[in-house]
Amino acid sequence: MPDYHLAETEAKFAELIWAHAPLPSSELVRLAADALDWKKSTTYTVLRRLCERGLFQNEAGTVTALVSRAEYDAVRSERFVEESFGGSLPRFLAAFTGRRKLRADEAAALRRMIE
Repeated sequence: MPDYHLAETEAKFAELIWAHAPLPSSELVRLAADALDWKKSTTYTVLRRLCERGLFQNEAGTVTALVSRAEYDAVRSERFVEESFGGSLPRFLAAFTGRRKLRADEAAALRRMIE
């Protein structure tokens, strides 16, 4: 399973890309300057790192996502359940629901997923 752990600032940057991709790298520089107060060099450094980790691609000046936000969330969730609950989804659900009761619509959604 790939390790897509992102530090807080990397996650904010990734959100910019997911929200606007595909986009020209020059536009990403502008977005990062506005949203994160980053300089051009910082933007390209972090983008290069995330490209090396297989999340994004910067080809011919266009930045695209190689991993969607949904795929990223799925991998991170699987890793959390694996590391925290030995991969046991029932143990995770027992821990999660032990502190708060599921609403009827949540329980119904889980039943539909299981079926």
